[in-house]
Amino acid sequence: MGIPLIQQIKVGSYILRNRLAGRKRFPLVLMLEPLFRCNLACAGCGKIDYPDEILNRRLSLEECLAAVDECGAPIVSIPGGEPLLHREIGTIVAAIVARKKFIYLCTNALLLEKKLDLFRPSPYLTFSVHLDGLKEEHDKSVCQDGVYDRVVRAIHAAKAKGFRVNVNCTLFNNMQPARVAAFFDHCRELGVDGITVSPGYAYERAPDQQHFLNRRQTKELFRDVFRLGKGKNWEFSQSTLFLDFLAGNQTYRCTPWSNPTRNVFGWQRPCYLLGEGYAKSFTELMETTVWEQYGTGNYEKCADCMVHCGFEGTAVEDTISNPLKALFVNLRGINTTKPMAPEIPLEDQRSADYVFDHNVLDFLQKTKHEPLGKKTKAGAAKASNVA
Repeated sequence: MGIPLIQQIKVGSYILRNRLAGRKRFPLVLMLEPLFRCNLACAGCGKIDYPDEILNRRLSLEECLAAVDECGAPIVSIPGGEPLLHREIGTIVAAIVARKKFIYLCTNALLLEKKLDLFRPSPYLTFSVHLDGLKEEHDKSVCQDGVYDRVVRAIHAAKAKGFRVNVNCTLFNNMQPARVAAFFDHCRELGVDGITVSPGYAYERAPDQQHFLNRRQTKELFRDVFRLGKGKNWEFSQSTLFLDFLAGNQTYRCTPWSNPTRNVFGWQRPCYLLGEGYAKSFTELMETTVWEQYGTGNYEKCADCMVHCGFEGTAVEDTISNPLKALFVNLRGINTTKPMAPEIPLEDQRSADYVFDHNVLDFLQKTKHEPLGKKTKAGAAKASNVA
């Protein structure tokens, strides 16, 4: 597995402590999103469709650390936007490492070589590099030629300096199983420490709405890929049971509270993928969110979701509860031929609420008198010119 042993031990003990304390809902991974601004405009991304008044905002160092402390999750994922555009990102990461939290810094790697000196290698820090396949697939995914080659150079540079590097790969319905398998083979040649893979979530604001996978397509694609990978020992930085779920062998409901999100709006309800509302504190998020309204079978926007930030927590919980089942799948490999597990029925799901514009206008109204600050303005100006 591409998950360090120290991380497995610490996260496992954290889960057991919470279970012994009788807690039914607790976070595993904090999704700390310090900005929405990005230096790419990928067709499948729905995270950057905001006015400049919001794209120019940043979480401060103090706000980031307060979120880490308030949440208490053992793992902190730092997505975006592009986190390396944040002027304080080196200080933020160092302070979280000092708290002995496992950090996955998600980046498109265009600035990684330039910014490597801001960081120090640590077993608590992993660069999670966005790479959606081989050169042709990745450059098409990010809508810009030449990005793949720059990403590969950045990976080599980071590995040469002793950093842990994962590849974060999103799959869409135009991916061919043989090409995906070849890409996973190539990741081994690149020397990365692990692969995080997930089907793309159908963001309602994404420019390209034609290439998102439905659940059946997801399961068939992953079965085809895993069939081609028999005996190759690809290193995934995910639980075996989550990968088994992607192949249609587990019926899981998502646990959005396991991956809470803090961004410039506040604490996002219910998850990283859906911005249906915001809480002022982590406690408010956990105690006042009506979790039963969300998830596959409950909400139309969740119908086809099989993304790790919703289901990895479920799979990890299942691993702790049923270690022999997880061990059996790990030893025997993912079954790609047996009948798929029953699907969650959708007949009773509630219709989608479209609240993006309301959330944006409400936030702008509440913050119209708040200054962005000199550092934020300068960082925003630079962001539009960096690629």
